[in-house]
Amino acid sequence: MIARIALLCSLLFSAGTLGAAEVGGVRIPDAVKVGGADLVLNGAGVRTRAVFKVYVGALYLPEKKTTANDALAQKGPKRVALHLLRDLTAEQLGGALNDGLAANLSDAERAQFKAQIDELKATMEAVGAAKEKSVVTLDFAPDGGTRVALDGTTRGKPIPGEDFYRALLRIWIGDKPVDRTLKAAMLGQPG
Repeated sequence: MIARIALLCSLLFSAGTLGAAEVGGVRIPDAVKVGGADLVLNGAGVRTRAVFKVYVGALYLPEKKTTANDALAQKGPKRVALHLLRDLTAEQLGGALNDGLAANLSDAERAQFKAQIDELKATMEAVGAAKEKSVVTLDFAPDGGTRVALDGTTRGKPIPGEDFYRALLRIWIGDKPVDRTLKAAMLGQPG
């Protein structure tokens, strides 16, 4: 009888933990849907700035990739989810995205994506302040472009172009990522 109770408890405990990973104290789903497509968690890690933990970043792709080039080249829907570990203002969110783009794009690329970057800035202003435990998602769906959401509520207009989303991904997995440890984690590489 005790063995059955122990087995039942074990099954109940494991059933509650299936389908999610824990990173930095945040439960991260192993899979999500974007644009009707199933995506898998490619990897997740904590973004730190100085000594402060800012967010847990998670990358979702149609299939797992361990190199930045392979992840960037993958076609179809994608998601970056930012699980906030502290309150952030719209200026902090938008500024960080803008800085990441500036670090990873040439002048010609910034000129090419000027309209999309301006739209992203406007969207981040529409998001406003985001509180600790909020989730900011940046989704790409081929038929809908890039969409930004705060806690599941879409903000701003869709931003067209898969090439723009690839540029956006370079913030986290490009040659000059916002955080090298986070880049490795999002690519599922051993840290």
